[in-house]
Amino acid sequence: MVRISYLSGLLTVLLLGPHAAMAEHWASEAIPFNKSAGCMEGPLAEFGQYIGNWKIDDEELQDDGVTWAAGAGARWDFVCLGNGTAIQDFWMPNDGGVGTNLRTYNKESESWDIAWSVTGMSGFAHIQARQEEDGNIVMMYKSPLPNPPRRITFFAAEENSWKWKLEMSFDDGENWTEVYRIKATRI
Repeated sequence: MVRISYLSGLLTVLLLGPHAAMAEHWASEAIPFNKSAGCMEGPLAEFGQYIGNWKIDDEELQDDGVTWAAGAGARWDFVCLGNGTAIQDFWMPNDGGVGTNLRTYNKESESWDIAWSVTGMSGFAHIQARQEEDGNIVMMYKSPLPNPPRRITFFAAEENSWKWKLEMSFDDGENWTEVYRIKATRI
């Protein structure tokens, strides 16, 4: 009985040992998804500044066009993929549903190509973003085009917080009305 147990243990070590070592290797430096330095330099730093986990306090403009009401809040986590290949975020509202953005920097157009999907949405929305001279990042929907038109602005991050706003245009882009805003605080 002892001999069988010993042989079984030896066989397990012999069979799994290389795989365990390989798994440990893959879980560390071999997989490029555990590094974020590439998202913190050059143009990728534009969205790289938001990498981390954030508690979201939100407000929505009420129908009277003047009053703001607190929302349910959310959590928003940003991660670097492939040490600078892309930045992905995970939007998790406290009142249900989830969403994700996959953001890649397009060197030719010097802008961001973003794919957005959220619970209940068919397919992806294509969004394009560009950092402006003041450091804010403005995002515009490209397809499908929402009605009314929308734009989103990420304001430059501070060490432990940042702000964001959603605006809609009710006159085909002539004027914009802020309808939703958030304040993110690092968790």
